[in-house]
Amino acid sequence: MILIQNLLKRYAGRVVLNSISYHFPTKARIALVGSNGAGKTTLLNILCELDEADSGGITKPKSCVLGYLPQEPSPTPADTILDECLTGADAINKIREQRDEALHAMGENYSDELYARYEKLEMDFQNLGGYALESLAKEILSGLGFKNEQFALSPLILSGGWRMRLELAKILVKEPNFLILDEPTNHLDLPSMIWLEGYLERFQGTLLFVSHDQELLNRLATMTIHLSKGNLEAYTGNFDAFLRQYELKKSQSSHSAKQLEQQAAHIEKFIERFRGKPSKAAQVRSRYKMLSRLQDLQEAVPTSSDEARVSIKMPMAQVSGKRVLFVKDAAIGYTNLPLARKLSLPIERGQKVAIIGANGIGKSTLLKSIVGLIPFIEGTSEMGHNVLPGYFAQEQLDHLDGNLSALDNVMLGNPGITAQDARRILGGFLIQNDDVFKPLKVMSGGEKSRVGLANLLGKKCNFLLLDEPTNHLDMLSIEMLSEALDEYEGTVLFISHNRQFINEVATHIFAMTHNGRSQLFEGNLDDYVTAAEKLKFPNVLKGG
Repeated sequence: MILIQNLLKRYAGRVVLNSISYHFPTKARIALVGSNGAGKTTLLNILCELDEADSGGITKPKSCVLGYLPQEPSPTPADTILDECLTGADAINKIREQRDEALHAMGENYSDELYARYEKLEMDFQNLGGYALESLAKEILSGLGFKNEQFALSPLILSGGWRMRLELAKILVKEPNFLILDEPTNHLDLPSMIWLEGYLERFQGTLLFVSHDQELLNRLATMTIHLSKGNLEAYTGNFDAFLRQYELKKSQSSHSAKQLEQQAAHIEKFIERFRGKPSKAAQVRSRYKMLSRLQDLQEAVPTSSDEARVSIKMPMAQVSGKRVLFVKDAAIGYTNLPLARKLSLPIERGQKVAIIGANGIGKSTLLKSIVGLIPFIEGTSEMGHNVLPGYFAQEQLDHLDGNLSALDNVMLGNPGITAQDARRILGGFLIQNDDVFKPLKVMSGGEKSRVGLANLLGKKCNFLLLDEPTNHLDMLSIEMLSEALDEYEGTVLFISHNRQFINEVATHIFAMTHNGRSQLFEGNLDDYVTAAEKLKFPNVLKGG
C-alpha cells in the first residue's frame, strides 16, 4: 500500500521524524504507538497531506482511497445530519453529479454520445453502491449512537463530541481502503466503541490508528509500529506482543550498552596513556576514530529511561465517615424533562464506583448535580461526615484559567500551597522546568488534563468525582493514574469509556440505561456483565 521513504521532519530545531522509512502492508491493522510528543500526529498529518516533511517522499498507488478523521468538524455542514454524513462518499457523489448533468444535457439536446456517457455513469454509480448509500449511512449513524429521529436535524445543534462522531461516520461512509484514525474512540460511549471495534475488525483495507485504549490496541492491531526519538520500528502482533518484544530488546540493548561502555573505557585508557608519544601517534588517531564510532553506537542503543514516567501520589487531609454519599430517588437534567429519574446511589468509604451508560443518558449531569453545579430536579443527595469532595471536569478550561500558567492555576486553586509544593505536584505529571510557566490555553489536551489532575490533588480530597480523567492522556499516564487510584485510600466516583481503566480501578459499577433503570453492581465490568445477565438487567455495553 503506501510507502514512505526517508521522511525527515524538524520542529524548532528538534528532529521529530529522523529519515524514517516504512511500507504499510495491505489489509493490516497497524497501531502507531509512542509517548506524548513522539511525533505520532505529525506522521499522520504528513500521510494525509496536512503537513509537509522537510525531506523524503511518500508513494501512494492510484487505487489508494484515503480516509482520515479531522481534528475539527466541518464549519459549514449540510442541512441535516444524514445529508452531512452522505457527503463523505465523495466518489459516489461526484459520479452522481456527472450522471445527473448528462441526464439534464440529454433532455436539452439528445445524442447517442450523451446517452452512452449517461449509461456508463449510471453503471459506475450502481457498482459503487450508490443506491445503497443512504441505507449504509443510516446503519453507520445508528451504530455510532445517533437516533433515527435525529437524522433530519441540523448538525449545528450537536455538541462538539457528537459532531466529531458525525465526522467519523462520514469517513466510514466513504469506504476507504486506507483508513487513518487518531484517537477514534475519544468522543464515543462504550456501546459505540464496541460497535466501532466490530466494524474495524471487519474492515478489508489497511488501518493505521493511534489510541491510548490498551484493550482496543490488543483487540484490533495485527502489527504495532513504535515511534521513539524520531525513529520508527515495526513489530508483529498487538500491543501486548509489542511490549514483550520491546522489553526483550531493551534487555539485550542494556547488555550491549555495558559492552560498549567497557570498550570505550578501554580505548580511552589507551589514548590517555600514549597520547604524548610520537611513536604511538598513528595508533592514537585510530583509537580516536574507534571511540567516535562507539559513541555513535551508544547513542543509538535504547535505554530503560527512554520513556518518562508519571509519579502520582494522592494524599488526603482527613478520613471521611463510613457513609460518603447517598443519592435517593433523584431526577437529574436541565429542564422539567429529566435525563434520568429515580436514581438511588449509596457509596461507602473506599469504594471506587464507575458510572457507565450511553452518551446523553445523564452520567456527567449526575456528577455535576452531586457537586452542586446543577440542581437536582427532585430527590435528595447527602454527603457523609468529614467528606471533602474534589471534582475533575471533562473540559479543564471550564474550571481553570486559560490565560494563567500551569503553576498559577494550581496555586490559585489551592490557596496556601507554596510554589515549591505546586511545582512538585506538577512535576509528578511531567510538567517541569519552564513548562510550569506556559499559559494553559497553549497546552495540548493531555497537558491540560494533567494540570487539572494536579490542581485536584493539591486539595487533598477524600472523595474524588472524575469525569473522563483519562481523555488525552497517553498510556503510561493512564497506567500510573490507575495505579494511584488503586492505592488511594479515599473514595472515587468516576466516568470513563476506557474499559481497561475501569476494570483496573472499579470496585463497583453503577449502570444507567436508556429506559431509566439504574443499579449498583459489585465488581468491575466483567463482573457487571455476568451479574446483569443473571438479573436480566440490560447490558449497557451493548446499548441496552
